[in-house]
This record gives sequence, structure tokens and C-alpha cells, in this order.
Amino acid sequence: MSGLCLFREMSVRSIRILEPGPLATVQDRGRFGFRGMGVPLSGAMDHQALRVGNLLVGNDDARAGIEITMGGFRAEFRCNASFALSGAAAGAYLNGNPVAYWHAHQAKQGDLLTIEVITPVRGFSPGGGLRVYLAISGGVDLPPVMGSRSTYLRGGFGGLEGRCLRAGDDLPLGSMIGKAMLTPAPVELIPHYSPRPVLRAIPGPQEECVSDAGKSTFFSKSYEVTPRADRMGIVLSGPPLELIGGADIISDGTCPGAVQVHGNLKPTILAADCQTTGGYVKIATVISTDLPLVAQLAPGDRVSFEEISLWQAREMYLRNEYLIRSLLR
Repeated sequence: MSGLCLFREMSVRSIRILEPGPLATVQDRGRFGFRGMGVPLSGAMDHQALRVGNLLVGNDDARAGIEITMGGFRAEFRCNASFALSGAAAGAYLNGNPVAYWHAHQAKQGDLLTIEVITPVRGFSPGGGLRVYLAISGGVDLPPVMGSRSTYLRGGFGGLEGRCLRAGDDLPLGSMIGKAMLTPAPVELIPHYSPRPVLRAIPGPQEECVSDAGKSTFFSKSYEVTPRADRMGIVLSGPPLELIGGADIISDGTCPGAVQVHGNLKPTILAADCQTTGGYVKIATVISTDLPLVAQLAPGDRVSFEEISLWQAREMYLRNEYLIRSLLR
């Protein structure tokens, strides 16, 4: 009987959190189909990093992984597994040996993974980013809530008990699906992170509420990321935007990437955990292909916006999806 118990213990695939850092949560591609009920999308802030990481380790791109904000993370593999790190390039080590990003690696039972603390210097995020993503073969296999394993902290559901990870947490892993890739991710699929990104955006949906001077300011000036930046939104500071008739509108739908203009006439970029409706003018919407750049912004970084058309945005989106599906095949 003791031998059977030992076999069962050894057959359980998991990773144990030793140090979670300032904020680590379980995330996948998000909770689709429930925004009409007031449930945010959630999911990985940098969806590109998690999707590509999953493909590198042989998963489909929708498996759950760990979103690690500002590093300071340490974990023990409780089984043999493939893993990949992506996103912000914080120093990472497996048993003290450096680990490359955007590449699959093999870990054995008992191996220790360490990710250094990311300490942003005002106006510059080291390596261009704050969030690291850990994808593991089989994915983090927690019970889905409304079709997703993503953690929504404000609602207290999803992920592991609806909370951030703590030291001592054991995260079960799913069954291994495919084989890890032997080559690094194609460079075309790695976002160009920068503390000075140019975010491509489609005007609207309330551009008629913004004066011509306001539109010109928005698409020609730069804005600084304030400390009020989290998974719900990125508040910016900079030149005020001239509106026609004020910032308030009848509440309508919002989405990640929408740029709201509040009563202070400064823009806010909504992020993964944003509310489903809002009553402020939305001057533009950052295209989904550039949301990974938004995800990695740190206080003190500066952003500017480039106007593009809906058709251009669609072309960029479809090209990225084609590359991801090519990698999946």
C-alpha cells in the first residue's frame, strides 16, 4: 500500500512556489463570452508572451501559465517538465545556471527556477518590461471558472482561489501534450519592448467628441506612465486633450486597449482587467497587436500614439495569427 501511495505522489505533476515576488498570478488567454454579464476579460496582460511560451513547450496556445510581475520569483519543479520564459527579460536561472528567454528548456524533478527582481529606474524599465511569463508543459491545471483559469483579483475568482500566488502553493500541471521545440521563437513573434513605445491606435469610437486640436495633440505628443498603472488600466500624464462638450458620455462598452479621456483631460489605456462599460470619451483604441507593449509599461516610461486605419490593424492582426498558427503546426 505504501508503494502505491509513493507511486501516486510521484505521478502528480506540479510546481511549488517558494517565493512569488510582488505579484504572481495564474493566467491564460482570458475569459471570453461573459462581458455582457459584467465579467472582465482578464487573462495575460502580455498575451503574445504567454501564447508563444506555450507553443515553445508543446502546449496549445490557450494553456494557463504564471504571470510574474517585477520578478523576485522562485519555484521548485516537482516533476520533469519543459518550460519557457517570455516577456520582460529579467535575469533567470535554473539551479544557478542562466536561462535564455523565448526558448524551451528541460527541468527535472527538484530543479529550482529563480527570476531576479526587476527594479525599474524612472523612465526606463530594464529589458523593456515588468512582466515575465512562465509556460510549463501541460499548463497549470486548476479548475476553470467560466471557461478560463485566469485570475481576476478584484472579483476573487479564477486561478488559485481567486488570489495571487503565495509561498508554499503547489500548482498542478496538466498532461503533456506535444514535444517542446528545439529552436527559439521566431523573431517575428517577439514583441519589440521599449520604455518609449509608439502605440498604433484606431481613432474612436468617440473621436467626434474630441476637437481637431485634441486629436492633433494625442497623435503628436508623448505621455508619461504614472504610478497608477495596473492590470485594470494605465493612467498617463501629459498635455491635456481638448474635448467638445466634456468627458462624460452615456456609458457604453469598453475593451482592453481603449483610451479613455477623464475629466482631467488626460488619457488612460484600459488593460486586461478593465471594466466592461464606461462613461468617458474614448479617443482611440490601441490595436491588439500592440497590447503586449502596453502590458510591459512601467511608471516613468513614455508612450506616443500613431494613427492607423481599421484595415491596417486587421492586416497586422491576421499576419500575427498566421505566424502563430504556423508555429503551432
